[in-house]
Amino acid sequence: MRKVSMRLLLLFALCAAAVVAFGGGSATAGSAASQVSLVGTGGPQTGAFAPSGFGDVTQQEFPGASDNDGGGDPYNGIIDRSLSNGVGHGASVNSGQKAKSNPTFNFGFEGLNHYQQRYSRGGNQFSVEPPDQGMCVGNGYVVEAVNDVVNVYSASTGASVLPDNTATNIVAGFPRNVNHAVDLNSFYGYPAAVNRTTGALGPELTDPSCLYDAATQRFFVVVLTLDRNSNGSLNLVNHLDIAVSSTSNPTGSWNIYKTDVTNDGTNTGGANPGPFLGDYPHIGADANGFYITTNAYPWCCNGFSGAQIYAYSKAQLAAGAATVTMQHIDTSGMVNAPSDAGLTQPGFTVWPSQSPGTSQFNLANNGTEHFLSSNAADEAQMPVSGNAGTRTSNQLIVWTLTNTASLNTANPANPAVSLSNKILSVGQYGVPPKQQQPGSGTAPDTTVPQGHCLNDTTTATIAGVGCWKLLVTPTAHAAGAEVVARPDSNDTRMQQVDYANGKLWGALDTALNPDSGPQRAGIAWYVVNPTTPKIVNQGYLGATGHDFTYPAIGVTASGRGIMAFTATGDTLDPSAAYAPIDANAGVGAWNVVTGGTGAAADDGFSGYKQQRFPNPIRSRWGDYGAAAVDGKSIWIASEYIAHTCDYIDWGGPFFAGGTGDNLLGTCGGASHGPGPRTALANWSTRISQLTP
Repeated sequence: MRKVSMRLLLLFALCAAAVVAFGGGSATAGSAASQVSLVGTGGPQTGAFAPSGFGDVTQQEFPGASDNDGGGDPYNGIIDRSLSNGVGHGASVNSGQKAKSNPTFNFGFEGLNHYQQRYSRGGNQFSVEPPDQGMCVGNGYVVEAVNDVVNVYSASTGASVLPDNTATNIVAGFPRNVNHAVDLNSFYGYPAAVNRTTGALGPELTDPSCLYDAATQRFFVVVLTLDRNSNGSLNLVNHLDIAVSSTSNPTGSWNIYKTDVTNDGTNTGGANPGPFLGDYPHIGADANGFYITTNAYPWCCNGFSGAQIYAYSKAQLAAGAATVTMQHIDTSGMVNAPSDAGLTQPGFTVWPSQSPGTSQFNLANNGTEHFLSSNAADEAQMPVSGNAGTRTSNQLIVWTLTNTASLNTANPANPAVSLSNKILSVGQYGVPPKQQQPGSGTAPDTTVPQGHCLNDTTTATIAGVGCWKLLVTPTAHAAGAEVVARPDSNDTRMQQVDYANGKLWGALDTALNPDSGPQRAGIAWYVVNPTTPKIVNQGYLGATGHDFTYPAIGVTASGRGIMAFTATGDTLDPSAAYAPIDANAGVGAWNVVTGGTGAAADDGFSGYKQQRFPNPIRSRWGDYGAAAVDGKSIWIASEYIAHTCDYIDWGGPFFAGGTGDNLLGTCGGASHGPGPRTALANWSTRISQLTP
């Protein structure tokens, strides 16, 4: 995921071009126990900053870039990694039907968007996509963490309950309304992602996840943090930062814990040596433990070094203890299915389960946590070489961690949790093709302003004739004409997992052939009895002329669930959608959530070759959605395109004779915002409450 740099086109211009922010085995892991220390406190209050705009020494738009045109990516696109660049084979299915009114929609609102991401903390932020979606709900609050920004909303109104920071959030000389959002660097007590006055870079935070645990009445937010040397370069040290609310009120103080994951991975015969990156962290909880899993990739090479599991004492985290018991397990070689070099497979995206309320935890075997994973991706099939596997599978892996109560024993230095897995046969799934959206493959018109600008050689601008001069250099422009992108689909890695009503619920992205037509992106879903273990129900969701991606399932204690996802199509702009799920009936008819219909095509920087992204271009989407259960309600959150932006308004005063915002591409008008987008991206998130 190559990054690109910008140059200053006008004293007030802070944006121009950018890059992706982007059988069975068993083990007892008694030798890997350790203590994790409380390192400080944080919370949703903006830290110190110098307003960006006048006199900025840096205009770089993503971490790792430089301010000259030759700036590149010093870590080779290591964040949000995926080895599966091709497609696999999926099943032929009947086209899913559209629903009318079931489940019951209660209300919804637009969550965090790219404008808020980029211009929080006085604009000392980077442009990042896709909007990795963390969302959790409890005690009357909705907490949303997306990429490098966080907000807290009222669960009854959807309004932000954080202090209004507009008056002090000065960017390019004007207050900027970011709906009270706070950057995650502030939340964790770090310097700004970039100090535009000095050029200094802060730690790089990515992949946020969020969970509310009703048993302890605490909110948990986890990010992966990459440290830097004094000169701003990444030093390869990376750690999981765990924030736990001090009370049930997420607007107050949070306790911060860190787990270094730099050397947590497997050196597979010397082929993929460390240090490693703890990519794609995700979280879950049972009665005793709080769990984080990562995918360990070597910094040096194109292989994979196994999913890692970190088990913490939930009670100690909730209490704000000075030290917390932690157990680390490396899943490499634990799946008895063959991978390259004749080795057994590592776990890949071993997603931990979460449970609704306080009565759904599995208390058997002195406490049990369950996980799900898949194995069609190259990471599972070809972990050493990183070469292409079949990218297709009919296996689902169920993981069971027992004796979790030992995390809370009187001898915290030696917990005795034990991990095992079983392989279940399921219907075929495979790496899906990219999504289609209206206009995919054709020249962007004026409703796709960034893409249109990159092709525009006639409009008079402050940088000369040709809009492209506002965004890229002549060398980059020589890469050729742009087309409307096909947004990225996922690579069959498991998505959010719930344990409710005695069952495991999960879903993943797969290739499908709806109504025996062309291959499209769709969803494979599973309901599993993890005790037996066996498949209770399974199936697919796809529809002719549509693509469904990045599912997230939430299930109530009674076993009634909703699956959130993004829906795109030949005539449907990227939208926030949903479908009901039940253990007996399976997944029902789907629909776009009220207020979640896409208003325009995806116009993000990662979809354009002139922005110097890899070939083939990876137009980022996802990387995951979220679902949260609060009593009988289920909250869902997905990426969508919330707003239109007229080309003339996008150019504003940067076009000869134009008027409007002095930040390029915000469509913020003469009042200087809030804008619905930036010059470089137009993604947003949709949060909805439904009753299944």
